[in-house]
Amino acid sequence: MLYPGFMSAAPSPVPAPQEPVEPQELLQLGPDADEPCLRADAARNRARLLEAAARLVAERGADCVTMEAVAAAARVGKGTVFRRFGDRTGLLTALLDHSEKKFQAAFLTGPPPLGPGAPPVERLRAFGLAMLRRTADELELQLAAEPEPARRFTAPPRRVLRHHVTLLLREAVPDADCEILAHILLAQLDPALIHHLTRQCGMPPERLESAWVDLVDRVTGAASSR
Repeated sequence: MLYPGFMSAAPSPVPAPQEPVEPQELLQLGPDADEPCLRADAARNRARLLEAAARLVAERGADCVTMEAVAAAARVGKGTVFRRFGDRTGLLTALLDHSEKKFQAAFLTGPPPLGPGAPPVERLRAFGLAMLRRTADELELQLAAEPEPARRFTAPPRRVLRHHVTLLLREAVPDADCEILAHILLAQLDPALIHHLTRQCGMPPERLESAWVDLVDRVTGAASSR
């Protein structure tokens, strides 16, 4: 079963930490989950709208991406954009969908140390470094697509990332409360925090990367073995 879209009202639950997770269950995240079922013209319209939205982000920044602006750039009616994406958050999360699926494929099936084959602590280090670099590249878009507070921790992509970190922690520190630790680790990768530290406090990305490695090593006990 493929993972439901961002806009689904009742997303299927992520398997419990002790259950195996198949990569194909996690990779389909965005509004294009039903793409094969779309008429050819609907699929073309969707691609056209996303191209227009991506162009606006590149030219003006994510704050300038409105449903009206995308409709004008794509030369369609505003109602078409609302029907396809629901609201501005749905549109922005659709833009992030491709990058989200690529990132998931990398940590689920890609080469080590981010993918399978490396020790869990090495994979945790690589996971956070990859997340920090990806967020730096997409910071405005990620902030603009941030789910509302009630959905912040239940949105499908967040749950997938948290589940992955929990599984790695269970391998590295099986006696710990790994679900809580996963929340703590992921808090350091929050786009709003990264924005604050890099844009408002002027911290270099390298400092955040070093802090991530240090946190992982302290949490897993790897620091004491160095």
